[in-house]
Amino acid sequence: MFDEIDLSNIQDENARELVVRLLNLVEAVSTDLRNAQAEIQRLRDEVNRLKGEQGKPKIKANTPKPPHENYSSEKERRKSKPRQKQAKKDKLEIHREQTLTVDPVSLPADAEFKGYEDVVVQDIIFQANNICFHKEKYWVPSLGETVLAPMPLGYEGQFGPGLRALTVTLYFGGGMTERKILELYEDMGIQISAGQLSNFLIKNQDEFHSEKQEACDAGLASSPFQHIDQTGTRVDGENQHCTIVCNPAYTSYNTTPNKDRLSVLDALLNGRERRFRLNEEALGYLESVSLSKAVRAWLSAECSDQDWDEESFVARLDARWPNLSTQHRQAILSAAAVAAYHAATDIPLVQLLICDDAPQFNWIAELLALCWIHEGRHYKKLIPAFVNHLHLLNDFRKQFWDYYDELLAYQEHPTLEESTQLEKEFDRLFSTRTGYDALDARIAKTREKKASLLMVLRYPEIPLHNNPVELEARQRVRKRDVSFGPRTQEGVKAWDTFQSLAATTKKLGISFHQYVHDRISKENQIPSLASLIEARARELKLGTSWSVT
Repeated sequence: MFDEIDLSNIQDENARELVVRLLNLVEAVSTDLRNAQAEIQRLRDEVNRLKGEQGKPKIKANTPKPPHENYSSEKERRKSKPRQKQAKKDKLEIHREQTLTVDPVSLPADAEFKGYEDVVVQDIIFQANNICFHKEKYWVPSLGETVLAPMPLGYEGQFGPGLRALTVTLYFGGGMTERKILELYEDMGIQISAGQLSNFLIKNQDEFHSEKQEACDAGLASSPFQHIDQTGTRVDGENQHCTIVCNPAYTSYNTTPNKDRLSVLDALLNGRERRFRLNEEALGYLESVSLSKAVRAWLSAECSDQDWDEESFVARLDARWPNLSTQHRQAILSAAAVAAYHAATDIPLVQLLICDDAPQFNWIAELLALCWIHEGRHYKKLIPAFVNHLHLLNDFRKQFWDYYDELLAYQEHPTLEESTQLEKEFDRLFSTRTGYDALDARIAKTREKKASLLMVLRYPEIPLHNNPVELEARQRVRKRDVSFGPRTQEGVKAWDTFQSLAATTKKLGISFHQYVHDRISKENQIPSLASLIEARARELKLGTSWSVT
């Protein structure tokens, strides 16, 4: 009955309005019911867990997710392109050539030689390469000591640079576990302990840590905009968080205990100590925080251009306001830290962040560009109970992605006239009133984000979405699923460093394995990643709009 309702056929305006309200009331009740059912199941699982039993098993279905659980917008925004098969043989390096002959006995008497036909076959050699070095030894009576021939560069202890580089590559680049790497080496005839293999991954990596920091500094300075996102990670069995920052030339992973604004700043500071400053900018951030008049007066009195280290600032705050709530204390620390970050002159400052609308990303940069795909996902989460509302939702979602396509076209050929037209079109589209209350509320929320969603009109080179950093976050999630997580701070640092280097070398078109081997073997034929990032940024012309303005 409800599926056949056509509101346009109801002539009485009051009756039509009443039906609209009733339909929206049922929609609200249906939504509350779904949420309540989910919460009840969660509580049942928790009760069972506390009793020592198991909750409802999470068994994945053999069929795809139902529409109300699939939030992907891939079909709506992807345009099919003709597939062009690219030649691979021209890119292959030939390592060995071999001539194949025909048995003369099998040839007829009138056969004529017509040259050769080349066939390129890809293969790989993977085997142990144990070396016994015969080191010359001399006794020097005048010195009273023995002189030995030095080992070649990169050879330390009982394992060569090839094995050490491959271990790092398999673990961080290939996503293998230490146990599986050990099994592989055993199959190849390599005798190595689990402890030694673990040492290859986390011990004595200062050179790589230094290059990661230099590369990330270069990446932060390479463009005015950065993508940013956070994902969960595990450290010694405890939940922590990883902040990922990237642009087209590099990627940086940074693990922190918390998921807050200070952890975001830590990622952008790239290992530098936090600084804190109470000035007018910091007080401006705190205007929306419900602080007491006494606290505000003290903050105003403390205003200056002085920077404090974290220990001194926290001690000063706690000494004056020992009973300050955790929320208010965190707000003051965040505001002061952001103000000090903006006042810094010795670090690269990010002018625009591309991110989702999580609150910890506010205040950090002067400009914020929100992800259109994240915004579109909110609409797909709506689950109408009536066909009429479903039609309204589908129609609006089509308009949403049509407008997204117009923004993509604008990026190819940006003009002032087109920018003005797109801004007007945004106002028109997101002022729509459909009569479906949940959809209208969602549209209004999108309209409130206009400035951040239309940042692309000012800076056409920035992406419309945050997919680049989400794909990088997926690498940490996969590594976490396979290896669970590091157990020491040394391991945390190694995870962040090598995942950063692996992702960055990929963007620079460098083999991660060749890079690691180059550094471990001390050959140093590959230039510093920082210099390559700078060159890549110039090639991509990142930040062109900023240079014009």
